Amino acid sequence: MSAQGDVTAKRTLWSRAEEMARKAPPERNRYVDFLRAFSILAVVIGHWLVAAPYIENGAVQGGHLLGILPWTQWLTWGFQVMPIFFLVGGFSHALSWSANQRKDGSYAGWFTGRLRRLINPVLPLFLIWTLFALFGTAMGVERKIVELAAQLALIPVWFLAVYLMVSAVVPLTHGAWKRFGMASFWGLVAGAILIDVATFSYQIPYVNFVNFAFIWLAVHQLGYAWSEGYFSNPMKALFWGLGGLTVLGLLVGFGPYPVAMIGVPGEPVSNSMPPTIALLALGMAQTGIALALEPAARRMLGSLKIWTAVVLVNGMIMTTYLWHLTAFVFVMVVAWLLGGIGLEVAPGSGAWWLARPIWFILYIVALLPLIMIFAKYEQAGANGAAERDDLPHWRLIVGLLFVCAGLAATAAISIASPLGVTGVRLWVVAMPFIGAAFIGFGPAHKLAKRLR
Repeated sequence: MSAQGDVTAKRTLWSRAEEMARKAPPERNRYVDFLRAFSILAVVIGHWLVAAPYIENGAVQGGHLLGILPWTQWLTWGFQVMPIFFLVGGFSHALSWSANQRKDGSYAGWFTGRLRRLINPVLPLFLIWTLFALFGTAMGVERKIVELAAQLALIPVWFLAVYLMVSAVVPLTHGAWKRFGMASFWGLVAGAILIDVATFSYQIPYVNFVNFAFIWLAVHQLGYAWSEGYFSNPMKALFWGLGGLTVLGLLVGFGPYPVAMIGVPGEPVSNSMPPTIALLALGMAQTGIALALEPAARRMLGSLKIWTAVVLVNGMIMTTYLWHLTAFVFVMVVAWLLGGIGLEVAPGSGAWWLARPIWFILYIVALLPLIMIFAKYEQAGANGAAERDDLPHWRLIVGLLFVCAGLAATAAISIASPLGVTGVRLWVVAMPFIGAAFIGFGPAHKLAKRLR
């Protein structure tokens, strides 16, 4: 493409975003969109920073910055911002579900729209990495390398499995909020505490996975509270933020919880997989601090240029989140093929830090074409949200379970397999597509409609 063509494309993207920004109703809380974009971009930057591969004795080693430089684990208190995304989700769900009820809309129609927006963009990611695993294995690429690359690139999908489950029970959780208010939040907090006690004091195996529900639902309830003005007083919000930080400091200082808010290789306890009450305390702190800043941020977002930038990022935010580690893997592979250029620097060294801006530019350069190619699936999911039928609830439930099981298995064990002829766990790959067909969208469903 010529330089003039590049400028035209950029202007077109910006002009479209500006047009959408101008159409936003004045009552829209722009800070919600800002926090959504901020939280996902923080995750992207955090992932690009902590993954620190290097070459040692001619072989690529999968370094992890948090394990190499323990002091960097404190940075996760700022970069682990998934609680902010669930907070924003609660706010958005409160508005959309309430609007759906006012219009006498059905649960099936409402939830199918949520599913379409989230699942539509992930199916191409699955397809591309399945093809890579199949052909990589067939061409003789070492299966361990294929497995590691696929698992790294598909790490982001774990979040979708949890978020979809949280979204599925919005009628129940929103009903609980309407009836019990903040007691619905504190009840979930109590449940999370009991689970951690059972885990750390009584060593009951696997019970800690229940906190995927208690903790993320609790943060989601805070989104309901935000939507109804509970945090409208900045001083009250700041009190929540400082209180959450105090509790987090006590849990880390005197409890069994590590400093890092994400998993660190070799550490016996992870605060995120599954989540602990330390991560919940971080979520409370981030909620309070973020909402204490809301009045100033909303004034800032009154600027058309800043608001347009937020709209532009939000239009491709899920694509960015899903593909950012694929871009990372691509850059690492190219560096390795070029003789390990840049990978000989020891992670955490002064030279390594000085090289980060260069590497980040390369990651962005690799990511932009992926966004341009695959953002249409995200936009199709959003634009087609109204084109849905009221499906029987059993189809929604079965479809949801297939999708979430496939996403969770992908994050846990990878789609690539060290065994078998294909080198791919086809059953893992198949589940999200089967789920999409049950729910009523995706390639299988479109084919079925054409054959009718």
